[in-house]
Amino acid sequence: MSRLLVKLGLCLALMTFSAGAFAQVRAWLDRDRINADESLVLSIQLEGVAGSGPNYGPLLGDFKLIASNAGTSLEPGRGGMVMRTLFLASLRPLRSGLLTIPSLQVNGMSTRPLSVMVVGNAPEPPQQQPQPVATGADVFMETLLDDDSPYVQQAVGLTVRLYSALTLVGGKLDQPTPQGASLTRVGDDNQYDRDISGRRYTIVERRFLLVPERSGPMALPQARFDGRSAPGLFDQLTGSGGDDQHARSRPRTLNVLAAPANAPQPWLPLRSVTLRYRSTPQGLRVGSAAAVVVEATIDGANAAQLPELLLPPIDGVQVFPEPVQADEGFNEGRPRVRLIRKFSLVPSRPGPVRVDGLRMDWWDVVGGAARSTTLPPLNLTVTGVGGATAAASNPGGAQAPDAANTGAAIGTDATAASASPLGNAAWAGAALLFAVLWLITLFWALHLRGQPSRAPAVAAATGTAPAASGSRSLALNLPALKQLIDVGDFEQIATVLRSLARPPAADDDELVERLVDPEQREAVQALRRARWGGGDGVAARNQLRAAFARPPQWREVAVEAPSPLPPLYPPRG
Repeated sequence: MSRLLVKLGLCLALMTFSAGAFAQVRAWLDRDRINADESLVLSIQLEGVAGSGPNYGPLLGDFKLIASNAGTSLEPGRGGMVMRTLFLASLRPLRSGLLTIPSLQVNGMSTRPLSVMVVGNAPEPPQQQPQPVATGADVFMETLLDDDSPYVQQAVGLTVRLYSALTLVGGKLDQPTPQGASLTRVGDDNQYDRDISGRRYTIVERRFLLVPERSGPMALPQARFDGRSAPGLFDQLTGSGGDDQHARSRPRTLNVLAAPANAPQPWLPLRSVTLRYRSTPQGLRVGSAAAVVVEATIDGANAAQLPELLLPPIDGVQVFPEPVQADEGFNEGRPRVRLIRKFSLVPSRPGPVRVDGLRMDWWDVVGGAARSTTLPPLNLTVTGVGGATAAASNPGGAQAPDAANTGAAIGTDATAASASPLGNAAWAGAALLFAVLWLITLFWALHLRGQPSRAPAVAAATGTAPAASGSRSLALNLPALKQLIDVGDFEQIATVLRSLARPPAADDDELVERLVDPEQREAVQALRRARWGGGDGVAARNQLRAAFARPPQWREVAVEAPSPLPPLYPPRG
């Protein structure tokens, strides 16, 4: 009995460790620029475990905590149901300038610092002034456009704001689509407070992406709100349910410009384009893959409006692009997107190689001129299979950035690189998976202790004399498998892995069943998810490289003895 209690205690301790390894925390602000008389919302999400609320003390020097609340939900995730706790804090700045929300402690983890620009009480531009229907109105609306004279197919940021000095208990906010344009809602509604003429208003802000499809005057329909305010004291005494509230924004007209005759094709009306190398190889070797990672930051468009990021053809080098990672957002009332793409370069012969930089031709909607943003070329030297590694260099002789260093930004706007959370999530998921596999192995071993002794059912593919020829074939295939993992498509990788088994595995299910190493089995599962569109291709390749850096071991397959009976249908001959 005591042994059983000890084993159960170990299982619970390991499950607690796994939950802690999977726990994550992140923080964000609803806006990164506000006026001095406005409030903003800080959101902190704790994922994987339940925990206490954050300590807001470090930020009270620059902000006043107006209100805070929290909510917990159980939502589906990659590995099953995931617990998420969201903490919300409404903050009011105590001074203007660039303020920093420091790192906060949540359940033993730290959030990353955040910054917000607080603008003083200077008047806003004319197009951003509130547009009340009457002086001192309790409820009114306004619409803001980041460009009143856009080009055709230019992405225009449209912001609709509802101001209310009353407590609203319900209603509908609507912005009709203008004729000759597409209108798409972007993100969730923001809510904050602002002082206007000595009155405190609660503001609900909704953002849209407006794309004109033809040139000429375009009437923007009025935004509408129809709702009801909370009953006051007199209404409660008389049994009334509050008053109906209605608001309309003022009509707006856009002057949509046609695409200029000298504009580059494809037509890309943008505000700014920044290209940079996130990493470049230190050298190239024949038959081996090396990575070039490129980042593009686009102001004035979303990912769907942009052409595909592609490197120009390289003589003597095969280029295999990974799927694009897109981070879309809204900045200063207009769309902004950051694209990251990895290219695997596999040279076929030694010698010098020039990698021309990625180029993007676009139209500057601010300056009214054609622009071209290009990355500098890379001059690389390809060595033979056994040769020394050569350094990569830019035309000016400076060393190109490697994976640990960021490259210089090229374009009209510089953007700092931020680390991707995909790596942390992958490691956390792997830790949880290994814990589950360990538990399964533990209970399997306990079960076998009560069974009669028998010969092990697992044999290494390279360990026994009868499998010597198969071992030699496998050893020869491992370098080819490593290269295939770097540059091949997922269907080819799965086919080669199935063929390595002796006898070959009939399908992926049999391949997973016959692999002994849990890490190799999980790598194959990640490969399957990437093949069918539900997984991360980059993470799957990394798992395959790590798992199959060593020869796989296979479970023995029972071979059926030939039947002594003659076949039911003898072959004709």
